Amino acid sequence: MSTAIQSLADALFMPYVVVVLLGTGLLLTVRLGVVQIRRWPEAVRAMLARQTAGAGGVLTPFQAFMTALAASIGTGNIAGVATAIISGGPGALFWIWVYGFVAMAIKFSEAVLGVRFRRIAGALVQTGPMYYLRDGLRSPALAWLYALVAGVAALTTTPFTQPNSIAVAVNAVFGVPTWIVGVAVAVLVWVVIIGGIRTIGRAAEALAPLKVALYLAGGVVVIAVFAGRVPHVLSMVVHEAFTRRSAFGFGMFVAMRYGIARGIYANEAGYGTAAVAYGTAKSDDPSQQGLQAVMEVFIVSFVTSTISAMTILVSGVAEQSIAARQAGGAFVTSTAAVAGAFNAAVPAIGGWVVAFCALLFGYTTLIGWAYYGEQFLEYILGRKVTRPYRWIYCLLIPFGAVLKPDVVWAWGDLMNALQVFPNVVGLIGLSGVAATYAFGRYADGADRSRRIVRPTASDPVKSERSGTTPPSL
Repeated sequence: MSTAIQSLADALFMPYVVVVLLGTGLLLTVRLGVVQIRRWPEAVRAMLARQTAGAGGVLTPFQAFMTALAASIGTGNIAGVATAIISGGPGALFWIWVYGFVAMAIKFSEAVLGVRFRRIAGALVQTGPMYYLRDGLRSPALAWLYALVAGVAALTTTPFTQPNSIAVAVNAVFGVPTWIVGVAVAVLVWVVIIGGIRTIGRAAEALAPLKVALYLAGGVVVIAVFAGRVPHVLSMVVHEAFTRRSAFGFGMFVAMRYGIARGIYANEAGYGTAAVAYGTAKSDDPSQQGLQAVMEVFIVSFVTSTISAMTILVSGVAEQSIAARQAGGAFVTSTAAVAGAFNAAVPAIGGWVVAFCALLFGYTTLIGWAYYGEQFLEYILGRKVTRPYRWIYCLLIPFGAVLKPDVVWAWGDLMNALQVFPNVVGLIGLSGVAATYAFGRYADGADRSRRIVRPTASDPVKSERSGTTPPSL
């Protein structure tokens, strides 16, 4: 089964998803005037931005930023990146960086549009690609399709991929049965998500900075221990990203496929989830949340993902695993490979650090994606689905913990690919709107940066601002 699913995912990723996302990222990078570089100092300051007085929304801008960061920095940054290197070779890291750069423009656009076209009524926030596809692009059918695919993806990928990686790590280090880990994680997730987005925001605000700092510190120690191999590894990463005659038996296109696939999974640019997270912020300035999204992608793609890849490369774990896999022998991948790298530098303690980080990474992603899926399915089925959805989401987690990793990741690749296409149509069609916020003003010179679109007549939820209509595209 995993082979069939992976074959279908591969057929979509190479070349369709790769071409679509790289092309969209390049287009938006140009259309937004290379916003990820041009407004970099502002993006750094935006990480600690305060809420706008009197603005709608339910989370502070910092909480919204941490919720997005918590959801995107998951075990995909550990297990997914390790899988990319073992399955695609060292060159996969280079393509993670390439996609990370253009992904900053994609996420800027998603965050801006999420705030621009959101719906707010008191404590109720409705946001996500569904609303900019419906109200901005004027395509209710595409909005419904996106909500359906994204809702199914949220319910059938994250509750499986994240607990699976957590369970693998905890089992490898402590020997705890995977099903016990799955049940424990399910209970911990339920405690938070049953309280809704405010509880999720508070949990993310506390846990997201902790997990990044801890993993960064551990990764720096591992790289420092094997510092003598860093120049060789960096040279190997660049060479393997472009060669057709790989010493590891992969080549450029395999490296590109796994690097971009896992890069997408790690930073989530193109999924549309940024619109959900940043759309909850108490801010009337869409560009503020867009700049936070730029920093989110930087942290994910150039910090945490790089740490995962470099640790298994400099420690030699990657080369050993690749050789064993090609010889048909036993090899390590996923979170176990990173745990092996940390253990090589700091015996015993290193594995504990990875296991704890995997727990934090996976846990915060689970609570963030629970809210994403809730928004997607509420768009189709209404608020009556909220509580049953939360229970079903948690009940699936133990099953994810005991499944085989290759089946889990293959299914994740497939659903992610399907989610990308309708969202990208909206990003390209509304790129003019995103560009106005990237440059800080509209083409006619007027400052409309704080206006929110008027709700449609069929939408019972009123927006926080009224009396305006979307700018012509």
